[in-house]
Amino acid sequence: MLSAIQRLGGAMFTPVLLFPFVGIMVGLTIVLKNPIFVGDLANPDGLYYQVLFILEEGAWTLFRNMPLLFAVGLPIGLAKTAHARAVLVVMVSYLTFNYFICAMGTQWGTFFDVDFNQAIGGTSGLTDIAGIKTLDTGIFGAIIISAIVTGLHNRFFDKPLPAYLGIFQGTAFVAIVAFFTMLPAAWATLYIWPSIQHSILDLQGFLVSSGSFGVWLYTFLERILIPTGLHHFIYAPFVFGNVATPNGIYVDWFAGLETFTHSTQAIKDLFPAGGFALHGNSKVFGCSGIALAMYHTAKPENRKKVAALLIPATLTAVFVGITEPLEFTFLFIAPWLFAVHALLAGTMSMVMYMFGVVGNMGGGLIEIITGNWVPLLGSHTYMMITQTVIGLCFTVIYYVTFKFLIIKFNVALPGRDGAELKLRTKQDFNEKHGISNKAAASTTPLHIQAIETIEGLGGIDNITELSNCATRLRVTVQDPQLVANADYFMEAGAVNVVKNGCAIQVIIGLHVPQLREACEQIIQQTHKHSEQSPIASC
Repeated sequence: MLSAIQRLGGAMFTPVLLFPFVGIMVGLTIVLKNPIFVGDLANPDGLYYQVLFILEEGAWTLFRNMPLLFAVGLPIGLAKTAHARAVLVVMVSYLTFNYFICAMGTQWGTFFDVDFNQAIGGTSGLTDIAGIKTLDTGIFGAIIISAIVTGLHNRFFDKPLPAYLGIFQGTAFVAIVAFFTMLPAAWATLYIWPSIQHSILDLQGFLVSSGSFGVWLYTFLERILIPTGLHHFIYAPFVFGNVATPNGIYVDWFAGLETFTHSTQAIKDLFPAGGFALHGNSKVFGCSGIALAMYHTAKPENRKKVAALLIPATLTAVFVGITEPLEFTFLFIAPWLFAVHALLAGTMSMVMYMFGVVGNMGGGLIEIITGNWVPLLGSHTYMMITQTVIGLCFTVIYYVTFKFLIIKFNVALPGRDGAELKLRTKQDFNEKHGISNKAAASTTPLHIQAIETIEGLGGIDNITELSNCATRLRVTVQDPQLVANADYFMEAGAVNVVKNGCAIQVIIGLHVPQLREACEQIIQQTHKHSEQSPIASC
């Protein structure tokens, strides 16, 4: 069960990866239309303003269609085969689901206590999905429907039918089953979801009224659940769903950003929900302190090699906001250190919120600068200074705390246990696998790592399921005893590995989607003459 939930959480990251660029575009276009920065150029009747308006509207595409985006994005990570066909059938089924809701709500609205004659938006609980007037289930509904239909795809896509029904095999059969599944799903949604909407409104009021404690608890849970992959279910409803604001913090922050830039009122008063999107500060300021502590506690003779490991991982965390490569370096060696990290992250967000810092800061420094600092520069410079000062203070706190604990309890982090940190060379690999010089010329480092990774997992026949999240290769194996130890995978280029029975997580880094594709190609080529591959590639 936990493995399935982890896979769902990892799949949720697929659409999230699209947000940083468009977020930057929205932030920049808002800044470049601000009279404070461009003066008379910010004239709505001028060509300059009109071009920026067009660019901004294009950048809003993803934010205005997030439920549909999550619906079609999840099968990429959840489908076991024929990913493109899975995406197609999920999209069709999700639209069918919403058409059913519209029809049922229009015909039997009084039974469900839903008034479909109301206008979309506000407290009506209604929204528009691809031109369909339907219940606003946000990304919750999209994720649930996508998971259901992807499950149907995994079960029925390869189901053989009699010859006279051959035209209905594959995607068509999945679509037929999904069509009739969407009927009870739509009915149940109309029956249950209005009550959930009222509960969400109550939760929103509680979280806002809980103030600093709510911010601390939110940030703590978002960090502490990373090892399980369940942290997506903490931040996604707040940032992309309608728990804290009607359209999600990400959308509503950018929607109000132009108003914020023209107001002298404190941002905390204008957008209090922005306290639930401060967790990116732990990535910028906290991870820097952790990396410095890990470097200075390594043996002097190993520090250059430790720096080679830490610098790219830390830069990724600070600038992009992807922290797993750094956090997983110490997580599975000393889980209690990760708990300390989560406590400090929550405390940092709470202190910043208490001093009036809010915004859309769930990512790295690039997102914080373009989506917060640059647009608010001038009118709210004081808040940025406050955030930076508090953040740097916590960098010192992180550094001192981690350095003390690592030394005090002699934590065996890289560079401290006496083991040499070495990487296998391409020549070593070629010699091991008997690859000639001619063939080696076309062997890429990624292909090498894919072969080594498959071998470390016990070989192709030991792999039953393969998928990935943002930085981890998630694998289900038949015999966990055949899986190599962490040292093997680290020599092959991984950051670390964690085993939980037959569920294996190989911590790779940001290039994990490319590595997964390379592994799948090797597996498919090996079994291309078989009637059915023993692996369900994800």
